[in-house]
Amino acid sequence: VHLVESGGGLVQAGGSLRLSCSASGSTARFSFVGWYRQAPGKQRELVAVFSSGGESTEYSDSVKGRFTISRDKDKNTMDLQMNSLKPEDTAVYYCNAEEYRLAVIDHWGQGTQVTVSS
Repeated sequence: VHLVESGGGLVQAGGSLRLSCSASGSTARFSFVGWYRQAPGKQRELVAVFSSGGESTEYSDSVKGRFTISRDKDKNTMDLQMNSLKPEDTAVYYCNAEEYRLAVIDHWGQGTQVTVSS
């Protein structure tokens, strides 16, 4: 499974961006997990994920109410709508998915930079 993120960029505080993650390759037994981010000098952190059953979503407290995760299983895409962006949202955002073979294989995209100016 190959994941490619897009939609990052530079935006002013209060603005919006929509990130997309597209999956290709062996997608027969895979599912999107969610979005993570990593700011300079910090560890990668969860932003928004789907529950293990895929029926609900979870958000970090810092983005709750501002970000919305969604996915289209037919198109093998996952999006992150980010509104009311803050400078502290500046980070590289990563798409995460799992592939189910004899073991669960974790897949990550290359990341897309989001920069929010004050």
